[in-house]
Amino acid sequence: MRIGELAAVAGVSTRAVRHYHRIGLLPEPARQPNGYREYGLRDAVELARVRRLTELGLSLDEVRDVLADDAGKDLAEILTELDADLARQEETIRRRRARLRDLLAQADADGGLPPEAPVSPALAALFADFDRAAAHLPGPEPASLALDRRLLALLDTSAPAAGDWLGPLAEAFTADPGTTRRAYALYRRLDDLADAAPDDPRVEGTARELLALLPTDLAVGDGPGDGPDNGFLDAVYADFSPAQAAVLRRVISFLKERTP
Repeated sequence: MRIGELAAVAGVSTRAVRHYHRIGLLPEPARQPNGYREYGLRDAVELARVRRLTELGLSLDEVRDVLADDAGKDLAEILTELDADLARQEETIRRRRARLRDLLAQADADGGLPPEAPVSPALAALFADFDRAAAHLPGPEPASLALDRRLLALLDTSAPAAGDWLGPLAEAFTADPGTTRRAYALYRRLDDLADAAPDDPRVEGTARELLALLPTDLAVGDGPGDGPDNGFLDAVYADFSPAQAAVLRRVISFLKERTP
C-alpha cells in the first residue's frame, strides 16, 4: 500500500502518518526502488491502533509507551490514569456549567449582568442590591463608585480571604436606604476631589465619613491593605487622583489604629 491508501484504511490523514514517522511513533516502512514507501497489513494494524488510542484521549507520548515493547506502564495502567484525569475534567466542567447557570439566572432576575461580571454570586448580589437602592437617586453614577466596583471585583478574584470581608464591607453600603444615600453622597464628594490637591482640607472629613460607613470590626489585617504600602496599594492609589488617594491613605491609617 502507498501512504494514501494506508491513511484511508486507518481513517487518518497522510499528514498524520508522516508526523508519526517524524516523531518515531511509527517505524519507517521499506521503500520501493523509486523511493516510495511500501506499507503492509502490519503497518495498517499498528496505525489503526494509534488512532484508537488517541481517540481515547491518550497523548502521543502515552501511545508510544503502549506500543513500545519495553514500556514502563502497561495499557491498563495508562487507561486507569486517563479515566481519573477525565473524571477530574468532568468535575471541572460540571462546576463551570453550574456557575454559568447561576450567571444566567442572575441575568434573568436582574435584567442583565453588572459591567464587572462575572464576579462571585455574593458580590454580584451586593452590586444588584446597591443598584436597586440607588436607582431613584439623582444624577449619573459617580465615577469613583464605578472605580470602587472594579476594585471590589479585583479583590473578589485575587484576595485569598476576600469572602471573609468583602461581604460585610459591601453590605455596609446597602444596610438601609439612608445608608445608601450617604454612600452615594460620599462617592460624589470623592468625585469633587478629582482635581484637588492631596492637602485639601476636605480630605480629612471625607476620610472620616468613609470610615463611619465601614463595619466597625473591619481592620487592616482583614484585607490586602494590611501592612505598609505595597505594590498593590500603590497601583490602587495610582488609579485615583492625588486627593482621592489621600482619602484612602487616611482611611487605611484609621483602620491600622483599630487593629489590636
